[in-house]
Amino acid sequence: MTAETILYIIIGALVALALVLFMYGYKTKYTGKLRWLFGALRFVTLFSLFLLLVNPKFKTSTYTVEKPQLAILVDNSSSITELGQNQNVSSVTDAIAENNDLNAKFDISLFRFGSDFNVLDSLNFSEKRTHIDKAFAASEELFKNVTAPTLLITDGNQTLGRDYEFSSRTYSNVIYPLIAGDSIQYADLKIEQLNTNRYSFLKNQFPVEAILVYSGAGTVNSQFIISQGGNRVFSKNISFSENNNTQTVSVNLPASKVGLLRYSAQLVPLSEEKNKVNNQKSFAVEVIDQATNVLVISAMVHPDLGALKKSIETNEQRTVTFKKPSEAVSILNDYQLVILYQPNRSFAGVYSEIDKLKKNTFTITGIQTDWNFLNGVQKNFNKETSGQTEEVSGVLNSNYGAYATDDIGFGDFPPLRTEFGELSISVPHEVLLQQTIDGYSTETPMMASMEINGKRDAIFDGEGFWRWRARSFVISDSFQEFDEFIGKIVQYLASSKRRSRLEVNYETFYYNNNALSVSAQYFDKSFVFDNRAQLNITVSNKETEQVTVFPMLLKNNFFEVDLNSLPAGDYNFTVAVKDEAVARSGSFTILDFNVEQQFLNANVTKLQRVATNTNGKAYFIDQYEELVASLLENDNYRSVQKTDQKVVPLIDWKYLLGLIVLSLSVEWFIRKYNGLI
Repeated sequence: MTAETILYIIIGALVALALVLFMYGYKTKYTGKLRWLFGALRFVTLFSLFLLLVNPKFKTSTYTVEKPQLAILVDNSSSITELGQNQNVSSVTDAIAENNDLNAKFDISLFRFGSDFNVLDSLNFSEKRTHIDKAFAASEELFKNVTAPTLLITDGNQTLGRDYEFSSRTYSNVIYPLIAGDSIQYADLKIEQLNTNRYSFLKNQFPVEAILVYSGAGTVNSQFIISQGGNRVFSKNISFSENNNTQTVSVNLPASKVGLLRYSAQLVPLSEEKNKVNNQKSFAVEVIDQATNVLVISAMVHPDLGALKKSIETNEQRTVTFKKPSEAVSILNDYQLVILYQPNRSFAGVYSEIDKLKKNTFTITGIQTDWNFLNGVQKNFNKETSGQTEEVSGVLNSNYGAYATDDIGFGDFPPLRTEFGELSISVPHEVLLQQTIDGYSTETPMMASMEINGKRDAIFDGEGFWRWRARSFVISDSFQEFDEFIGKIVQYLASSKRRSRLEVNYETFYYNNNALSVSAQYFDKSFVFDNRAQLNITVSNKETEQVTVFPMLLKNNFFEVDLNSLPAGDYNFTVAVKDEAVARSGSFTILDFNVEQQFLNANVTKLQRVATNTNGKAYFIDQYEELVASLLENDNYRSVQKTDQKVVPLIDWKYLLGLIVLSLSVEWFIRKYNGLI
């Protein structure tokens, strides 16, 4: 309290005392004990009221001691086992986590990482990929603005994500790598990278590019061989030296028959090599009879067209051709899908030919679309415009049932431009994206699809979706999600296959180090997506005849199953709906490739640079006791005493109000008892 407040309290006490002396000392009809009792009670009442008027404030302080955090990130990938460090990592992790001195100085948090980042409950070293950069990003988010030295227990061999050495430069805490492995250099030949197309067309050739690497001293000779079904289809003698330690081999192989063609590439190992797993890689190519040809018709040049081409041709089965309306009329029948970008009156001949040929179409509109023409030339949809433009966004309709699709972050995408007006669709349709403005739904579709008598059409009302593709890359570090979104639209519209009640989506082959999933959609008899159905997939290994049944889990508007637990091999499968006579069958191949088996030793140099970037120090795993001692002796990691101070005004003190009520009540009761009232 300030001196001014204390002065007011003293004045209040004196005024209360003066009033009491005047009332019960100078002029009073009471005598003896009652006079003193009433005087005391009245003083309490008056002084308490004066205190409430002054309302002094009291400060209360609580003290807490906060220990610094210690984040322990443990590599749970299979490369730890391949290097023979799994027992060392497990025992050292337990020893550090259970160290009494460390627990007294730090709040210890343990995490494990492979392709994902999780709280550490156990270690099995079974993860097929290592994402150290993701572990850094998650740890940075968890321990933002707090002192949290980070122990990174790993071999430093990352197989997924951005280079963690660069991300460590912006890491806010000190990193202490605990290196699992050694830095001994062994003589080794390996196939560093194998590049090939996923698809090829019949009677064409497809390229194969192999990057071969040698680690060691002196000159060595080897042979690079590509085989198919035990038959050698290509071979080349390769020489390496200490200075010339990388060779690139390129070859074109024939696509001689339709179907899945499987190959094995091998760099013949040296006799003294320690790791011979990385000398061989399997790959496959699916040969198809023809491509899906997509014709994009536009009378203008726009960045959307470039984004459209890149997204569609991400899938090698599809090719895109651009034509002006006058050039397109005579060649429409050569294409499975026609995309009409911002139609105007020059499209009149195109629409006439589309009606004759019953071609599937995808119409994209924007601020340069001639809606007066478009409203008259087709009957599926209509938009009355005022000539004004507006910016709109899209929200995914989770009940969309034409095909399975994910929300790729539409809510975070920049708005598109379109003409002001309500888009109305006059035929049976399904809305994929609902239009919103500033977060509020306009009850107008942004994108919808229609299927009438086997002919499929779609309308997308928005210009500038090239920004969506760019934003998707910023969010996910990849164009893949947006390209898959466009690819599914094209796949649905380009297909003439009749729609069935059970649609199954899968690849003909998978690499077992990537995500392996099968998705399905089930519709009731009215072709409305049924999210209450129970779907199971029965998978049978062709060689071992082992049968495994997996439940398919509901995800938005489709069912999905993760099959990454299956070993490499050839499989048949059947997706069936429980209590319904509806099923679909197929087959796929899982190719064996474990990227975690490609390493000979720990990446010591990179981990040491990570430590340097964050002012830390790298230790080998058998030096963990030195690391523990360094942490205990480091004065930068001290417990901090924090004071939490609260200012409480007296008017909030309920006991004082209770005291006023009590003193008045007692005075009234005594007066009543003595017959003075």
